[in-house]
Amino acid sequence: MSEEDVRYRKVRFAAWVGIIGNIILAIIKAVIGVMANSRALVADAVHSASDVVGSVVVLIGVRAAKLPPDRDHPYGHGKAESVAAIIVAVLLFIVGFEIALGAFQSFFEPVEVPGVIAIYAVIFSIVVKELMFRYKYQLGKKYKSEALMTDAWHHRSDVFSSFAALIGIGAAILGGHLNISWLVYGDSIASAFVAILIGKMAWSLGKQSIHNALDHVLHEEDTVEMKKAAASVEGVLNIDEFLAREHGHYVIIDIKVAVEPSISVEEGHTIGKRVKERLLEEKNVHDVLVHINPYKKKSN
Repeated sequence: MSEEDVRYRKVRFAAWVGIIGNIILAIIKAVIGVMANSRALVADAVHSASDVVGSVVVLIGVRAAKLPPDRDHPYGHGKAESVAAIIVAVLLFIVGFEIALGAFQSFFEPVEVPGVIAIYAVIFSIVVKELMFRYKYQLGKKYKSEALMTDAWHHRSDVFSSFAALIGIGAAILGGHLNISWLVYGDSIASAFVAILIGKMAWSLGKQSIHNALDHVLHEEDTVEMKKAAASVEGVLNIDEFLAREHGHYVIIDIKVAVEPSISVEEGHTIGKRVKERLLEEKNVHDVLVHINPYKKKSN
């Protein structure tokens, strides 16, 4: 089995873990949230439900990214993961807005004190979500899956939102027992705070995904070893230009190398072929486009 196949299987499995886990959590939190009259827990359930959609989008994006190059996509479909990450970020923002709107409206309605059972549901959610975040984050980092990394942070946002819900629900319950009216609104305040956290994370993840989707090239310090590898090929006198473009989880290199002007076209082609073969040995390099230039000595 190739490294690409292993990567696809691992990332696909992680996406399914997210889908199944989030469906279970969303149902538990929604049912208990309604039973316990907790607006914050219901908002948290909606957040988990959005995670299901996010994981499905990741699954589709990863599958599309694995497709081989074709006539319309000669560089492959690696950016499908970036597109999937952008969609997940947009979904996060929409969910955050809906939760914020509900929280705002709740301040103008009669508020009921949530039941204690809501606290247990939130604690359970925090533990499960943190485990899912760590699992997906490590896997996404290992296999350079932007979509999986975004989905992992989606889970981490759920941890933050659940923690905020925990504080809000606790404050509302305490306010009900001590007859402190303003504390009863802790549940609604927590819901609004959850919305702000979700919106902030959506903006950060979306910004990074869009940046990567726009033919981002690796920085100078990230290409040092690649340049050394190309320069080590016999016959290469200088590297005139070197661009390493991120295309999803892999890299495509455009390189211009200078060779002795007096050699034949065939000899120049052979040197270019060796440069390509050498660079393809580098990790995550998917394709190399080599242009041969005649070497010109720099005048003093």
